[in-house]
Amino acid sequence: MLNTLRRIVQEVNAAHDLETALDIIVTQVRQAMHTEVCSVYLFDHETNQYTLMATEGLNRSAIGITIGRSEGLVGQVGLREEPINLEDAPTHPKFLYLEETGEECFHAFLGVPIIHHRQILGVLVVQQRERRRFRESEESFLVTMSAQLAGVIAHAEATGSIKKSNRKSGEPYEAKFSGVAGAPGVAIGEAVVILPPAFLSAVPDKEAEDAGHELHSFQQALESVREDMRRTASKLADRIRPEEQALFDVYLRMLDDNAIGAEVSALIRQGQWAQGALRQVIEEHVRAFEMMEDPYLRERAVDVKDLGRRVLAYLQEENRVNITYPESTILISEEVTPTMLGEVPKEKLVGLVSVLGSVNSHVAILARAMGIPTVMGAVDLPYNQLSGKKMIVDGNLGRVYLSPSSELCNQYQEVVDEEKQFIAGLEGLKGRPCITRDNFRIPLWVNTGLMTDVMRSLDRGAEGVGLYRTEVPFMIRERFPSENEQQEIYRAQLQAFAPSPVTMRTLDIGGDKSLSYFPIEEDNPFLGWRGIRVTLDHPEIFLVQIRAMLKASAGLNNLRIMLPMISSVAEVDDALHLIHRAYGEVVSEGVNVQFPPVGVMIEVPGAVYQVSEFVKRVDFLSIGSNDLTQYILAVDRNNPRVADLYHSFHPAVLYALQSVVKDAHAAGKPVSICGEMAGEPLAVVLLVAMGFDVLSMNATNLPKVKWVLSNISVGWAKEVLSKVLVLDDAKIIHSTLELELRKAGLGKILTPAKELNPTEISVSPNACGAGI
Repeated sequence: MLNTLRRIVQEVNAAHDLETALDIIVTQVRQAMHTEVCSVYLFDHETNQYTLMATEGLNRSAIGITIGRSEGLVGQVGLREEPINLEDAPTHPKFLYLEETGEECFHAFLGVPIIHHRQILGVLVVQQRERRRFRESEESFLVTMSAQLAGVIAHAEATGSIKKSNRKSGEPYEAKFSGVAGAPGVAIGEAVVILPPAFLSAVPDKEAEDAGHELHSFQQALESVREDMRRTASKLADRIRPEEQALFDVYLRMLDDNAIGAEVSALIRQGQWAQGALRQVIEEHVRAFEMMEDPYLRERAVDVKDLGRRVLAYLQEENRVNITYPESTILISEEVTPTMLGEVPKEKLVGLVSVLGSVNSHVAILARAMGIPTVMGAVDLPYNQLSGKKMIVDGNLGRVYLSPSSELCNQYQEVVDEEKQFIAGLEGLKGRPCITRDNFRIPLWVNTGLMTDVMRSLDRGAEGVGLYRTEVPFMIRERFPSENEQQEIYRAQLQAFAPSPVTMRTLDIGGDKSLSYFPIEEDNPFLGWRGIRVTLDHPEIFLVQIRAMLKASAGLNNLRIMLPMISSVAEVDDALHLIHRAYGEVVSEGVNVQFPPVGVMIEVPGAVYQVSEFVKRVDFLSIGSNDLTQYILAVDRNNPRVADLYHSFHPAVLYALQSVVKDAHAAGKPVSICGEMAGEPLAVVLLVAMGFDVLSMNATNLPKVKWVLSNISVGWAKEVLSKVLVLDDAKIIHSTLELELRKAGLGKILTPAKELNPTEISVSPNACGAGI
């Protein structure tokens, strides 16, 4: 059965359209199960009906007949969302006889639901004349088959392959796909799909007729790609800092005569033609990287593949296709690379979608630095069929909407317009403190990682830095930065915000953040060697970083040091010992610097219960709400399959936040929060009511948060908090908060109040306007 399943899946995936795929399913499943009927019924959420789409064994003329949502055994399978296995179907009280099908002679019935992302798409049915129950192994096989079919149907719906009876000809079909939020913001525009310029896997081996000529061609192709790299880096020069431009230096070194270039040349000298030699070397490197478990190292395979394809394109002397970029371009590729990013005119690029890749990808780092809404890891997206389609990229939630309806488009357009209006309308508030209506002063700080974040933060009135991610400069290098290099980077951050405080988190790698030159291979990296655990095990790394921070703060004295992933008092004591040691070394060198405040991040559930001990040792606490939510709920926040389970308004999360504030304030120590919650207008109402002393967020969200807090009172916020703390469901809490803000006249700050179900919306071909 396993081999049969693999063969059917391969044939279905190779089908050119849904009709062919369904015909393969019914034919092959019928043969594999040695039964007499196999049929597929698809459900239309608009008409609330099932349609017989394909059958082998029933009358072919019956294809197209419909059944109500709750009618017959097919309807019952869908309603119950579980298999129904009957020995004699006609005797079942829900049996519905349809004369057109010719099924009166069939008794045995097995139906399984086809479900994708909790939504019923249809029912897969097998029938037989003999009165018998299908075996458990047969039922398991059909369930497995329906799971495979779900993805095929979802893709067909997304691309309009399914034409339902009530749809007008040529009308697009809206669908939603989930990925991982790569860079915040919303983009509305037109898809431009970038496919690889050349296909290495199609290159055959061939003996070189003239090795000298092949070498010359290869060197010319290398130089052409190098020039492309330099030109792209030059295009991006005014948008990214030198440390981000270093990514292109990495690409140039890969093409160096001592790297890939040398290996290809060696194979050419052995008699292989240039294209074949290139394919062999590139595929060998790609295989090596793709087999690595470390996510950052796997990303290197993307770089190697991209470079190999570009060299091959020149070797093949192909005319480079001039792509026309619309005014609102959403760039899509299986693996978006920084080179692709640089080729789009900056005034036209509004969004990015990468089918593969993670928040750790080079392109995601650049997108965040450039403020381009991005979704990574949209693995279900049928990207190669989307050129020219209207779409929405929600970089806040990690979602992509294809052929969006006018209703959904208008809602998202409101979000985009409101964001622009806030940026323009709150200029007058930029230099003013954030004060509530009952005169509570609430400092608003920002989270930074690249120097490109600084100007955006200052432009929006940031009063300090609550989280500077020191790992980012480490991630975009090929080695550990030296003490002097780190000192220069940190000094730039401290000077930019002086005299306002800058909270520098010590190196936080592991989990989804890895260094190519310091691989961490673990089966479960989020529960493994990460954050303070790594740096305490490597004091040579920790001490160099602390020394660089301290030296960088000389004369400014606005440094705060924060320790990540703390789970025990012993870790705090060990870290403080090393910080004092580094301070003594710096002072002994004659550097006049004050000892900075030191704090810990509360992002591990165990730390929530040790706050009273932590505050005896440190000067402040800061909650990392992203990881704390992830760990409390046991939900990987980078996994789109469980994205709906990740919710910061979960009662357990709210109780944990309140507990930390209460215990810290009992000892007279301040508490900040630097996760995504701090920049969410709904959440800040609760955070202020809980008593958080500082909110630190992405600069993009700062104007909205300041506006909300300036228009509420802390007393009102506490009343709202008391209402939601008695609720037991995150979604109900979210809805309650929205209702309270609307009642208070603050509704325009909200994102669309209702998550629209793509399969339930009637769409218009020209629903969306220009992207923003």
